[in-house]
Amino acid sequence: MKSTGYKIFISSVQKELETERRAIKDFIIHDPLLCRFISEVFLFEDIPAGDRSPDDIYPGEVEQCDIYLAILGNEYGWKNKEGKSPTELEFDHATKTHRERLVFVKGHNDRARDPDMAKLVNSAGHQLTRRRFADTPGLIREVYASLVACLENRGDLRSTPFDDTVCDGATLRDIDKGEVKAFINMAETVGRLKLRGSRAPKAFLQHFNLLRDNRPTNAAMLLFGKNPRRFFNNAQVHCFHFHGTEKRKPIASQQPYEGRLLEVIDQAVEFVLGKIDRSVGTRATSNQAPVVFEIPRPVITEAIVNAVTHRNYRHNGFVQVFVFADRIEVWNPGELPPGLTPDMLRKPHGPIPRNPLIAEPLFRVKYVEKAGTGTTDMIADCREAGLPEPDFEQRGTHFVVTLWRNWLTEEVLAGFHLNERQLQTVSYVKKTGRISNSEYQKLTGATRKTAARDLDDLVEKDIFARVGEKRGSHYVLAGKK
Repeated sequence: MKSTGYKIFISSVQKELETERRAIKDFIIHDPLLCRFISEVFLFEDIPAGDRSPDDIYPGEVEQCDIYLAILGNEYGWKNKEGKSPTELEFDHATKTHRERLVFVKGHNDRARDPDMAKLVNSAGHQLTRRRFADTPGLIREVYASLVACLENRGDLRSTPFDDTVCDGATLRDIDKGEVKAFINMAETVGRLKLRGSRAPKAFLQHFNLLRDNRPTNAAMLLFGKNPRRFFNNAQVHCFHFHGTEKRKPIASQQPYEGRLLEVIDQAVEFVLGKIDRSVGTRATSNQAPVVFEIPRPVITEAIVNAVTHRNYRHNGFVQVFVFADRIEVWNPGELPPGLTPDMLRKPHGPIPRNPLIAEPLFRVKYVEKAGTGTTDMIADCREAGLPEPDFEQRGTHFVVTLWRNWLTEEVLAGFHLNERQLQTVSYVKKTGRISNSEYQKLTGATRKTAARDLDDLVEKDIFARVGEKRGSHYVLAGKK
């Protein structure tokens, strides 16, 4: 920690969120934990009245802060000559100067926001995780949790990670030695484990740092415990199947899975595969006819494995898997690890496991990779299968992955009354993942004006989604939302 303590800059539309701004400052400076590490909380209204305008003050104050905290509501606020509000200017400057940024969004109805504020909320969401709140007490809870996480990441607060913590009440007798031996055999078979020392279960657990003073860690119990439920009520995956597109009774089927993580993952994957369409090929290349699932099996597995591996196990919630008529949603309690954003998952990125002692054994049996390619592989596999790309988003206290099913069947497309050019283009985008106006013209022989009209029609019917501005934009398959 710096000897002078950290400085926080609070940014928001002053009139709309005056109560929230003041409440946050009062809370931070009086909280017995936070005030040990945070020496100053800056509010613009605390500056004595003078001749200096906000445009003159905010750059220097933002650059002097260690943590930039934005509270975004419905109003956008006063605009300068360039059409930007002080709040957006402050956010942009915090981004440019690499300040640590925390963003809190009031309410869940983005349609009620000023269009410019809705755009800022959306822009922030592509760069970092936003936390939602409904009222001032809720905002205080979210701010407190975020600041504690910041202090932990900076090394000011030290706590043992969940997976490395000794499992309270557990001993080596609670480890299933048979499961450890079976795991060793599986890892050796797939070529990711070569034990040179003892193959005894205790030696294996020590080798992978799953013991502390000869006692099992939480990771050890979740992976190899005889009865993990005895120690963890939340280490479950709840699967639900709905015939429609909403969470509405009656529920077609539901199943909670509990036990060791590998078993839970396999059971959840099989639940999903049993609810989606499949086709059986011929025995032309092997004695067994290949089965092709509507959504590629690796995509479903990756989504569930990520949720189980990277979830926040200190959160009391469960991993939940919802199978709808048009999509599959995997809900993971917690947020992305610091340093990752939903937008970054669409690009090559390094692995940042939340629970590395759980992730390492799963890597050894090829359930996860260390290259950080899992989400980009999901996107590529969905494109190859002619499906919309997965959605990655933070919804309150859960991180949600949405996998879109093949809802654009021939029967569905017939109901849209598309022309031949549009039908040809839908088939093309299912294979390539995207198309531009110029590519549409080359593919169909249409003029630029006709191409624009056809593509706009596909967007209005929620078949395509436009990505980017008018000039240089392209079109991708839209999930049926």
